Amino acid sequence: MVAGQGGGGGAVEAVRRWLEAGGGRLVLDGGLATELEANGADLNDPLWSAKCLLASPHLIRKVHLDYLEAGANIITSASYQGTIQGFEAKGFSKEESENLLRRSVEIAREAREIFLKEHLDQSAPIQQPILVAASIGSYGAYLADGSEYSGDYGEAGTLDFLKDFHRRRLQVLAEAGPDLIAFETIPNKLEAQAYAELLQECNIDIPAWFSFNSKDGVNVVNGDSIIECATIADTCGKVGAVGINCTPPRFIHGLILSIRKVTDKPILIYPNSGETWDGVKKEWVESTGVSDGDFVSHVSEWCKDGATLIGGCCRTTPSTIRAISKTLNQGYKAPQFSVA
Repeated sequence: MVAGQGGGGGAVEAVRRWLEAGGGRLVLDGGLATELEANGADLNDPLWSAKCLLASPHLIRKVHLDYLEAGANIITSASYQGTIQGFEAKGFSKEESENLLRRSVEIAREAREIFLKEHLDQSAPIQQPILVAASIGSYGAYLADGSEYSGDYGEAGTLDFLKDFHRRRLQVLAEAGPDLIAFETIPNKLEAQAYAELLQECNIDIPAWFSFNSKDGVNVVNGDSIIECATIADTCGKVGAVGINCTPPRFIHGLILSIRKVTDKPILIYPNSGETWDGVKKEWVESTGVSDGDFVSHVSEWCKDGATLIGGCCRTTPSTIRAISKTLNQGYKAPQFSVA
């Protein structure tokens, strides 16, 4: 089994089948923008990494491939900060904007095809799932003012507004053929509820994951209880996994235990490096994070806590993911499967 085969049986069942095929654990990729910048991209733009869909799609493909070579089972599209509204603000038509969103998934799928083709004739062909997740960032990510780290949307913070903002974007990305829909860096309970209702109303059959962010290890960033947020994910049949991203590693242990109080769905964890984002200067504050070694030292604990999908977020690299993959693969041999 080398590509996504979700399909019927429900979102949780699909994710659990992939986990079983991966030997009980799956490795997520790491920071996309971090690596795009390392490869020469200038992301000083409201579109952030989605800017490369316009200027340098080949760099996106390269970063996807770097993560696959590092051992990632799941690569995430460059659509986190890509929205129809954001592209239209750059002068693109609605049709052109939708095509750019589709392109983000297509690039990830192309990277998977290249990776699988390169390994097909090797003595140890890829046998674990290789999946593409379509990324959907919060409304705060579109604002590009750091509010995805506060969850404070002011007058825009209504359920109907958020549903209207995300609806067409969700439909377009789902139609592009990903294996998963990744709702990332969710900063408040309201936006999680908007996503849950949209998944039902739009009849999205692709398994989704909900991933929240926290700055205190107890609540999501706007102060809502992580337990209440995870409960929304648990009660939505379209959600196959729930977890935490873009959060310092030191908070993950407690957050996993809190999530497990209200759900038995697979738990995913992809923290950032621990560095602090300066929303005014729009840059990461260096020297506030942890090394790859310190980051990976937590992985075994997170697994014992119950996490089954593990990767990295901002400021993590293919080196981080390679170390995570090595840690997760120690102690057991992944089962062999025929090529789908």
